[in-house]
Order: sequence, then C-alpha cells, then structure tokens
Amino acid sequence: MPDLMARPLIPGGSEGRGSCLEASMSDPRNPVIGILGTGDFSRSLAKRLMAAGYQVVVGSRTPKRFVALFPEEAEVTTQMEAASQADLVFVAVYPEHHSTLVSLKATLAGKTLVDVSNGLRLNRDGPSNAELLADYFPESVVVKGFNTISAWTLQMGPRDGNRQVFLCGNSQKAKDSVKQVCCRMGFIPVDMGLLSSSLEIENLPLYLFPSWRIPILCTLSLFAFFYIYNFTQDVLHPYITSRKNAFYKMPIDTVNLTLPSVALVMLSLVYLPGLCAAFRQLCSGTKYKRFPNWLDCWLTTRKQFGLCSFLCAVLHAIYSLCLPLRKSARFKLINMAYKQVKMGVEDSWVDEEVWRMELYLSVGIMALGLLSLLAVTSLPSVANSINWREFSFIQSSLGYCALSMATAHTLIYGWNRAFDASQYHFYMPPNFILVLVLPIVVLLGRLALFLPCVAGRLRRIRRGWESCRQIRFMLPGEEYRNGMEDISNV
Repeated sequence: MPDLMARPLIPGGSEGRGSCLEASMSDPRNPVIGILGTGDFSRSLAKRLMAAGYQVVVGSRTPKRFVALFPEEAEVTTQMEAASQADLVFVAVYPEHHSTLVSLKATLAGKTLVDVSNGLRLNRDGPSNAELLADYFPESVVVKGFNTISAWTLQMGPRDGNRQVFLCGNSQKAKDSVKQVCCRMGFIPVDMGLLSSSLEIENLPLYLFPSWRIPILCTLSLFAFFYIYNFTQDVLHPYITSRKNAFYKMPIDTVNLTLPSVALVMLSLVYLPGLCAAFRQLCSGTKYKRFPNWLDCWLTTRKQFGLCSFLCAVLHAIYSLCLPLRKSARFKLINMAYKQVKMGVEDSWVDEEVWRMELYLSVGIMALGLLSLLAVTSLPSVANSINWREFSFIQSSLGYCALSMATAHTLIYGWNRAFDASQYHFYMPPNFILVLVLPIVVLLGRLALFLPCVAGRLRRIRRGWESCRQIRFMLPGEEYRNGMEDISNV
C-alpha cells in the first residue's frame, strides 16, 4: 500500500513534468524582484510575487523598522542592497520622492524599473510620472504598469478584482519580462505601446464615471423638472385654489409620479440616437460619413441611459408597493367607506376602473420584466456568453417591446383623463401627456424604418452601398470590338 501511494499519478511526472510553481521556484533563471518602498502597495505586491514563486527583496531607508510588516520569506534590506540584488525593480514610492533615489542611478543602470505611481489629479498636459522617472534614470529602462491595480486586488488575488494590467514602455524586451511576471501573478497584461502612453495610463484610475456624467445629469434634470411639475399640479394648485393642504404627498406620491416619467423618457433616449443615426445614413446615402460628436457620444452612452431608466422603474415599483402602507392611504380608505355607508351605497364596483387598473398593473409588470432582462444582458459577464445576434435581438427587439409596454402602461394610466378639463391645473396638461411625446415619436420612427422601401435602402447602405458611387451601366453605342461591346463607358 505505501508503494502504491508513493507511485506518481502521471508516469514520469515526478521527474520531468512537476508542477509549474515548483519548476518556477527551482528555476535559477527566475529574476530576483526588487521593491523600493514599504507602503501598503509594496506589502501586497510582495505577497503576490512570492505566491507566484519569485524571490523578493524589499529596499527601505529604515529596514529594521518595517521588517516585521513583510512576510518572513521576503528580504527587507537597504535600498542600495535591494537595487544591487534585483534584476527587475518595482518603484513603489510617491512620485515626488523619485528624486531621492538618484543615488541609486549607477546601481540601477541597465535594469528594468516598473513605475506603479499615480498622480493626485488628472494630468492632461504631461509629462507623466514614468517619463520623469526615465529622466532621472536615463541608463535604466522604465516600464509603466500596475498603477490601475489596488493593494486590495493584489492581496486578494485577481479573481476578486480587475484582471487587466496596462503596460507601456520603449523597450519590448523589458515589457516582455514584466508581462511574464504579470501572467505568473494571475493578471492579464495589456500592451499600450510606448512610454508616451503612460500619461493616459496614469489618468485611468483618476476618472470618476466619465461615461455616466451625461446620463446621470440628464436623469437628475428630468427628475427635478417632473417633480416640480407634479408638485405644482397636485400640491400647490389645491392649496392656492381651495386652501387644501396636500403637502404630505411630497415624499411618496409626488416622487412616485415622477419616477415613471423619468424612466420612460430615459428609455426613449436609449433608442432615439439609433433612429437619428439611421435617418442620417439614409439622407447621406452612405455609412462612411462620420456622425457628429454629440451623436457619437450619445450612441456610446446608451447603456448608461438604459440602466438609469431601469433604476427609476425599480424605484417606482418599490414606491408603488409601499403606497398601501401609509397612514394617509388608510385614512382615505376609512373615510371612503364611511361616506358609502352614510350615503347608503351598497355596491361601489365600477367595471371601467377595474379593467383599467388590471390592465395598468399587468402591462407595467411586463415592462419591468423586459427592462430587467435588458439590464441583466448588459452585464459584461452575460454579454460575453451570447453571440452578437442574440445580444442584438435582446437589446433591440425586446428593448422596443419594453418601450412599447411602458408606453402602453402610461396610456392606460392616463385613460380618458387627457380629455377632462379639470385635470388641466393652471392650464397645464397632465404630466403623462408630456411624458408620452418622446416615446411615441421613437416608436413612430421605428415603424417608419420597417417600411420595405426604407428598410431595403438602409440595409444596402449598411452593407457598403453608397448612393453617390453607384455603378451606372450605359447602353453601348456604335463602338464595338470584334462583336463585343465596349465597356469603357461603364
């Protein structure tokens, strides 16, 4: 039995195929990795490098002070000693302290320096921290990288964070060595080119939702507009005309009326730029003419517009479920029952109102379900698991179905109140009339693109046909050669 347990599972595996980690740790050609700096990032980097099988030496100005913060396997020594031992050095100090390393210039000559620093604010003019470091050490090779990876991601591993590491540098050999280290740590290196791209890499962690600014601003603006509009009609109007206090509606009722308005308009704004692009291609007769910058930006932020719409729709559903829990709703129900008893009304059933509410809720639930499907498929993990035709069908076809359901939900809510003069407070139309304008325009535009003459022309344009370059065949004249027509005039 002991002989069987000692036998390797794969024949010859113990001799020539050992594990990658054991092979990498026992390989004398593995470079010694040096780290200059003893901060949080340096400690996490040291742990991840040792887990990948590298020998790590950490350089510090006061090594005895920080030796207890690093694993026992890592050697904590002076900066000069670490620079002399290491083949590849991570410079993990603040960029304003790069000048303090100038004394190591001769020791670091010919070695690869990996700059992991970030700036405190966006730097659009340059030079970058990596370029300044290269000026300090002209005889070394500087590679920019690992600045988009946090210390937490390094410590927990790439499975719990972003796996991509952006790299750039002027030496391909140096970048290849850093890529090898990156891969063994479990990350995916992305080569961004020369060191001149380091400014862009350093600015990446400093952006604050750049693609979300316009959608969020649009959502907040629409919410403020519709909230003030609903407040004027439902709260301010009864107070001015009949001194009726309805300010209690502000936290729940007014917000619940505003959220679906914003959700429907934002959902319309998801599909409106596609229609604008399609009609622009039809008018220009080509797909090779560049869209205006505003339309190009709009097209690239449709996902964010859709997610903002989904958020408002979900909040509307939650607010609607909470409506019966309010004290005001209970008091209204008790007062209504008391009035019916006092008036001797036995049956208050109204078929029209019952049908209206049943249809209103049913269509709203279907619209929210379709919006949920659109939101789920917009996740990168889900979008990568389906092909382009499936993704296009969900986001386009089912998206327009969701817009149609949401429009029908609003139409059923309005019912016949659009023709009731008492609903026009301060001569202002009810809010659902304003909300329906944009989605109806979008749906009518989509129907126009379904016309055979329009759809066929658009299909040809998107396959490369151009109206200004179409080939015109002319009937041959008298010229012919050997009984064959002259086609030089084609």
